[in-house]
Amino acid sequence: MHMRRSTLRKLAVGLFFIGPWIIGFLGFTLYPMIMSAYYSLTNYNLVNEPQYIGWKNYIRLLQMDPQFKTAISNTMYMVIVGLPIWLFVALVMAVLLNEKGKLTTFFRTLFYLPSVVPTVAASVLWMWVLNPQYGIVNTLLKSMGFSGPGWFTDPTWSKPGLILMGAWATGGTMIIFLAGLQNVPEALYESAELDGAGWWRKLRHITLPILTPTIFFNLIMGMISTFQYFTQAFVISRGAGSNVPPGGPLGSTLFYAIYLYQNAFSYLRMGYAAAMAWLLFIVILVFTLLLFRSSGRWVHYDS
Repeated sequence: MHMRRSTLRKLAVGLFFIGPWIIGFLGFTLYPMIMSAYYSLTNYNLVNEPQYIGWKNYIRLLQMDPQFKTAISNTMYMVIVGLPIWLFVALVMAVLLNEKGKLTTFFRTLFYLPSVVPTVAASVLWMWVLNPQYGIVNTLLKSMGFSGPGWFTDPTWSKPGLILMGAWATGGTMIIFLAGLQNVPEALYESAELDGAGWWRKLRHITLPILTPTIFFNLIMGMISTFQYFTQAFVISRGAGSNVPPGGPLGSTLFYAIYLYQNAFSYLRMGYAAAMAWLLFIVILVFTLLLFRSSGRWVHYDS
């Protein structure tokens, strides 16, 4: 009897502490997900009652919406081209800043700072930096005799401009790489040096294999984030000029999340937007599972 009371008391204490999280999860995660799944099967505009239409939203997305295909294409460009560039830049910075020196701490702080700048503020800053007329980049190119591109007003250069901006703000990823680098045993480097290994061989045969779990983590998190790429493109397309529509020139920066936002809050097609959200969830889930499945071939969890 005493043991039963003790068990019940422990259960009550546990429920008391976990209760707020359970309530928050049910009210702010599970319930919205269930309602989103329901709305994705309806025609709903926030004004009238939802009308059940079955799978028509999904069929229209996959078969009859050209802008959906544009949004998918632009988003995949950022995942396939932009994400590897961002990871590479972050890794290179981490490797360089892992070396010991008097100014190492200063440069680590300097390169990390852009990642703590609010995304909206950073986007406004880069609208000025890459302005075709008076931006600092095109001004420097002009001084060297080159004609600068239109960047965010040019459909050819709008996505490269966003990739350049993203490379500037990879400080958070760099810090994670740096933490992984500092877990590499120094004894391995010393043994390699005794065998005559240079900087490149140490990087290739020691650093990168041990760093693969960190690379894998950053790849997964970066992929999920890039599939939901929104704020930078939204702010810049709104501020690039009155003649540039949301989604950039010729839809060149109409990413999936932006098109979802337009359907939900500009066109009030909530059911259609909910279907888009669930398709995005499925795509991210599939890519994540594929990466986890492939990780056994290249991720090394022991030294």
